[in-house]
Amino acid sequence: MKTFDSLSYPYHSRRNVMFAQKGMVATSQPVAAQVGMDMMKMGGNAIDAAIATAACLTVVEPSSNGIGGDAFAIVWVKDKLYGLNASGYSPQEISIDKVKKRGYEQMPEYGWLPVTVPGAPASWVALSERFGKLSFKELLKPAIDYARHGFAVTPTVSYNWKKAVKTFSQFNDKAFKSWFQTFTNNGTAPEPGDLFKMQDHADTLEHIAETKGEWFYRGEFAEKIEKQSKEQGGVIKGDDLSSYQVEWVDPISVHYKGYDIWEIPPNGQGIITLMALNMLKKDKFINRDAASTIHKQIEAIKLAFTDAQAFISAPEFMDVTVDSLLSEEYSRQQYNRISDQALTPAPGNPPQGGTVYLATADNEGNMVSFIQSNYKGFGSGVVVEGTGVALQNRGKDYSLDHKHVNALAPWKKSYHTIIPGFITRDTHPIGPFGVMGGFMQPQGHLQVAMNAIDFHLNPQASMDAPRWQWIGNKTIIIEPHFDNNLALQLEQKGHQVQKQFHGGKFGRGQIIWKDEDNLLIGATDPRTDGQVAVW
Repeated sequence: MKTFDSLSYPYHSRRNVMFAQKGMVATSQPVAAQVGMDMMKMGGNAIDAAIATAACLTVVEPSSNGIGGDAFAIVWVKDKLYGLNASGYSPQEISIDKVKKRGYEQMPEYGWLPVTVPGAPASWVALSERFGKLSFKELLKPAIDYARHGFAVTPTVSYNWKKAVKTFSQFNDKAFKSWFQTFTNNGTAPEPGDLFKMQDHADTLEHIAETKGEWFYRGEFAEKIEKQSKEQGGVIKGDDLSSYQVEWVDPISVHYKGYDIWEIPPNGQGIITLMALNMLKKDKFINRDAASTIHKQIEAIKLAFTDAQAFISAPEFMDVTVDSLLSEEYSRQQYNRISDQALTPAPGNPPQGGTVYLATADNEGNMVSFIQSNYKGFGSGVVVEGTGVALQNRGKDYSLDHKHVNALAPWKKSYHTIIPGFITRDTHPIGPFGVMGGFMQPQGHLQVAMNAIDFHLNPQASMDAPRWQWIGNKTIIIEPHFDNNLALQLEQKGHQVQKQFHGGKFGRGQIIWKDEDNLLIGATDPRTDGQVAVW
């Protein structure tokens, strides 16, 4: 019997950076990392490894992602970057007026109304068909096995699972009944080390594997979701799923001090990182832990975030172009708004025009930056009965203001928080990186990229370094081990600093980078249960 607390670490601990020659998989769950590595050893490539890892993560970390969520990827294959946007859109029959008639002044966070079409299964199929080597059925076998026969719950997952039980216990609604039947033992979340099985989840993965997603988008699952939605007050229908297709997109970038930093274009929020880096790229930062350094990072993120929330949505709804937001002229204009004191941000005037992350690399030169999520932990709290599929609540981010760029509309993609990152130099890949965690993600990307490029920290140290997060107006939150003197200096610059006592708010990331000798160098965030699997 355990007499210790698996979430208590009173003494300083560290992880070492990892090295490999033939292959590497880095993600937030050791089991999932090993599953991806097994695919490479079977003759698969980095894309196969990413798909198998992603499918396994829906099983072993259901508190952060699932079959009912969305996904994005940046893939390096044969000296070229490819972007995949597998985010889903709103149901065809939803509208602002319909939501308001139900008594809401803003989009609800839970239940059927914030449910959008899941894109994750379609992302796996699309990546496999375009770049994979192994059969799609082979890639999902390990995930099916863990769902069917059980997996040992890790500490961070257990912690987040308990939070979800507490959240959903507040609702006296039949829409949440299936969640408790699927994800609890008589209303109780599993403890760290408990064996947990998900038979319905295993069956669903088998159907997806055998039909390459057809069962999910145009078969029995689509019928089930429509039937349950109609019975429980939702508006999503089978036609919403059958019409869904992923989008292949060109990643966007800025040049930062000799490197190109890449993100997926809107509707994703990766552009925030690029806008902030564009403002800061002419500054010479000497000391990472200087108040002046962190102050400028915070102010740049504020300005970029405020613009994004005013201007970013699905591209066809935007009045401002990506090029204008990333233009040199506008970046200088925004940089000039930064002073020695914290500002209360407002949008600029540009020229008009709960998540899991994984990284993989193989010995053929392929590399993948992949992220998928149900958004808020387990998502909406709605599980499609008999399938084990928890549906995402991405629709929470729509605005109910008709004039807002991200206003709710039928079959519209929302502003999206999950973002994969990638770095290149002189047309050569450095590699994938990512930091999970809602609106922390672009802030984490900025901090990790600057840790490596400006301050020459190794990948693991880049992940380990104490983080801050801007949460609105002049308020930032900092980690428990953030230097107190530095926090006081930031307060003197007008920042309202709040110390947090749990690291979960500051993201959980991974890195795989390649050096000039093709040596793979990996790191995983100490804020999670992750592992770098090497070959």
